[in-house]
Amino acid sequence: MFWRLFAFLACQVAGVALGGFAGAETGAAAGAVAGGLGWFIFDGSRGARMVRWLRAGSPEPAPAMGGLWGEAADRTRRALRARDHQVVEAQERLQDFLAAIQASPNGVVLLDADGRIEWSNQTAAHHLGIDPQRDLLQLIGNLLRDPGFAAYQAGSDLTQEIVIQGRDSSPSRPMRVSVQLHPYGRGRRLLLTRDITGIEQAEAMRRDFVANVSHEIRTPLTVLGGFIETLQTLPLGEEDRARYLALMSQQAQRMQTLVSDLLTLSRLEGSPPPRAAEWTPMATLMVQCEEDARALAAMQAKDLHIEFGPPPALEISGEPHELLSAMSNLVGNAVRYTLDGGSVHVQWRDLPDGRGEISVRDSGVGIAPEHISRLTERFYRVDRSRSRETGGTGLGLAIVKHVVQRHGAELRIDSTPGVGSTFAIVLPAGRLRPASATAGTNARPATESAAGR
Repeated sequence: MFWRLFAFLACQVAGVALGGFAGAETGAAAGAVAGGLGWFIFDGSRGARMVRWLRAGSPEPAPAMGGLWGEAADRTRRALRARDHQVVEAQERLQDFLAAIQASPNGVVLLDADGRIEWSNQTAAHHLGIDPQRDLLQLIGNLLRDPGFAAYQAGSDLTQEIVIQGRDSSPSRPMRVSVQLHPYGRGRRLLLTRDITGIEQAEAMRRDFVANVSHEIRTPLTVLGGFIETLQTLPLGEEDRARYLALMSQQAQRMQTLVSDLLTLSRLEGSPPPRAAEWTPMATLMVQCEEDARALAAMQAKDLHIEFGPPPALEISGEPHELLSAMSNLVGNAVRYTLDGGSVHVQWRDLPDGRGEISVRDSGVGIAPEHISRLTERFYRVDRSRSRETGGTGLGLAIVKHVVQRHGAELRIDSTPGVGSTFAIVLPAGRLRPASATAGTNARPATESAAGR
């Protein structure tokens, strides 16, 4: 400010001096006016440069000026730079925020006060079948034509979520989506979606599991109760009494087998993976499986051709009881579902990539293709009456699946109705090694028997 006043006074003095030299007192006054006017013109031109620069809207380049206008230009340039930096940071934060919402497993849709789409992430687009770009500013009610959602959107109670069918839902692959609206801002609403197909399927499986267990236990209990009542109320001969007791023992054994399989499944699901340092000769497992298969065939009074191929000179790493359970389940199923006079073949095969495969092939009733993908579900039965006749609990293949997964192996199923089935366990190369000379004496015996499917 001091320099502006000094420059103004200097112009006045110079004008007075020049005017006085030219025309005494009148010239001095005119010179003072001219000096002041010249200063204002010069200072005004600098101010005009400053205004033009501000109107251009660019902080670079700033006018090169000194004095007060130069300082104002420099401070303004710094302020504009700081503002632009803040704008860039705000935009980056907004993009990061949108990217985070975009990556969310839940769907997010921003609606204005009229219910038009302002923004949507890809998850919500997949859940609701909308296009985030094409459907921008479209009414959500016009795109989501679900009566339940329309009533929910028009209602006043938004505290509860509703469940609708996903746009890509089909009878073979149902899709269930949870939708909830949350008011925010000035009449706007946040629409959140969540795919609950897996949750509903898990809940349905839980209900089915409880129902199946209850049914499987209730049936032998009902039989036992009837026999006990008969023994208590009727005078029976020794032969009838022995027959009833034998049937009661059979039903008790059935319940014991079911409970044992349930405990096995629970242990497999809750225990840590098997140790890789424990090795068992494959020959030991196959010999035990063969003994179990022949005993089961004799118990069911079946004349079957049961053939086990030569065992490999290999050891397998894992839990021997679990491995025997999986193999015995497959062999036991083959015996149960093969008619009298049929055949069961068990053989080992070395695969080219170092893996090994043990397969169980039977000439039984076979399985239709639509059932194969569900065979390892708990209590899933292709033919319930046949399963109960053969003594299966419906848990055998579920146990096999868990054992196979815990050992990093693979279960393969190939079946043709009326021809037979082949179940194979493919073991990874890392769990196989040549059998040592002392393998037969060092291996822990595996004697756990298994139940059928």
